[in-house]
Amino acid sequence: MNTVVQGPKFIVAKGEGVWLWDDSGDRYLDGTASLWYCNVGHGRREIADAVYRQMTQLEAYTVYGDFANVPALQLSERLAAHAPVADPRIILTCGGGESIETAAKLARRYFAAQGRPERVHLISRTGGYHGLHGIGTGIIGMDRFRDGFGPLVEDASVVPHDSAAALEAEILRVGPEKVAAFFAEPVIGAGGVYPPTPEYFASVAEICRRHGVLFIVDSVICGFARMGNWFGIERFGVCPDMIVFAKGVSSGYLPLGGVVAAGAIAEPFWDRPGNPFHHGTTYAGHPACSAAAMANLDILEREDLFTVALEVETYLDAAMRTLEDHPLVREVRSGTGVMAAVELTEEALVDRGIRTADVFAEARARGVILRAVPRALLVSPPLVITWEQIEHLVATLRAALDAVAAR
Repeated sequence: MNTVVQGPKFIVAKGEGVWLWDDSGDRYLDGTASLWYCNVGHGRREIADAVYRQMTQLEAYTVYGDFANVPALQLSERLAAHAPVADPRIILTCGGGESIETAAKLARRYFAAQGRPERVHLISRTGGYHGLHGIGTGIIGMDRFRDGFGPLVEDASVVPHDSAAALEAEILRVGPEKVAAFFAEPVIGAGGVYPPTPEYFASVAEICRRHGVLFIVDSVICGFARMGNWFGIERFGVCPDMIVFAKGVSSGYLPLGGVVAAGAIAEPFWDRPGNPFHHGTTYAGHPACSAAAMANLDILEREDLFTVALEVETYLDAAMRTLEDHPLVREVRSGTGVMAAVELTEEALVDRGIRTADVFAEARARGVILRAVPRALLVSPPLVITWEQIEHLVATLRAALDAVAAR
């Protein structure tokens, strides 16, 4: 907030494809698809038209109880058809944070309905980002997002993101009879773009199954073609108990998220009378948002952005790795999904006092928008980016690094 008060605001006025324009008419390459979500690019008229048509029929109405609407039902059927979850059921929300709250509450309520109310402990990973609602903040794997808010989720713990053995050790420490769920992103996104090892998810899925812990995949960033498939986790050949989704489901054109829950998780509420899941939000299942998502999924499938994303992933990886020789760069992480991180060296960050925000500012001044986290610059462009635009992005990032190093 203080930063905003101190200087002029950056006002985004227009978007088209991978490009943005500010209120002065200057153009910028959107190297982060806004906040990881604009998968099909900006300015897709058919999504706007779909929303307009829906709003002329029914703009919004609650889906509590037995109320429903056609777009929400169509979207749910479509998502269920592609979800790598056994007998999938869909709960729609307004975004990723709401979806994490929903999944965590459903996990705990599921065990209570099974006569095991003591199973409430939630485990997540270092670097894992799960939104900034109450439960999401409580299980986030980055201390800076929890500091100063007091206790939010007391029965929670964090394990190293790259160790299946550490997960099992934590389950045994807490006691399997007390653990409800384990949360993991297919690729850690906002925490710094950390892909898993090839065997990691097979191992954690087996550990969760063996101890009766629900395996919940947070696909908010990784879903809807960013990893070349529908939910990201398919890449690792495992079948989770729940998947949390948002962002790319509508490419951010309207707020939408949700949870895919296995039929076994739904059973106590779905098949038993008098056992409701007391949870919901005002705008969940919003018909206009669902219509936007349906039009967005039409684009993903018609333009086969699933295949395109795999090609973009390869080209982006090759281009980003040309920065590995820069004196400010410690490591480039890329090659699993259309996302990458450029981490700065300890010498740059500590000895020279260089901030990633400095590199971000230099890049933006040169017409490319990146995302700065404490140790790295993150890239996650729209999936429609071209090779020439990738080269422009990387060249601009190098120029920004050069400028900061010289200064």
